[in-house]
Amino acid sequence: MKIFKSVQRPLLTINVVLTILWIYQGLVPKIIYHTIEEQRFWQYLGIDELPMLFLIKVSGYIEIIFGLLFLIFRHSKILHVFNILGLIALTIVVAVIYPLYFTASFNPFVMNLAMIGLSVVAIQLMSQNIKPPKFE
Repeated sequence: MKIFKSVQRPLLTINVVLTILWIYQGLVPKIIYHTIEEQRFWQYLGIDELPMLFLIKVSGYIEIIFGLLFLIFRHSKILHVFNILGLIALTIVVAVIYPLYFTASFNPFVMNLAMIGLSVVAIQLMSQNIKPPKFE
């Protein structure tokens, strides 16, 4: 699909921001720091500490790879649909397993809603079928 020049920059901005957010969420709390919140989430699933630390790292790498996909497939509606569905699913899982997490100032709901909003706007931009005006 040919994306008009007028929407290419906003779409690139959205994809770069989503890439940064996914890389940050995979790298900082999961791979670098193994934050207590991440560990508590996995503990609620009944996973022991050693496999838990491994699974936290793996989930971090998956998030980083997923984030990089937004730079590789910059005009992919399906990637944004997966982003929306995945974030909704993750929000529901966290709400069921660890609802107390939603009481913090910066919580998964806030971040996920913002990322979902970016993907919704990206899909809207890619869906525009209006030809840019011709100036004579």
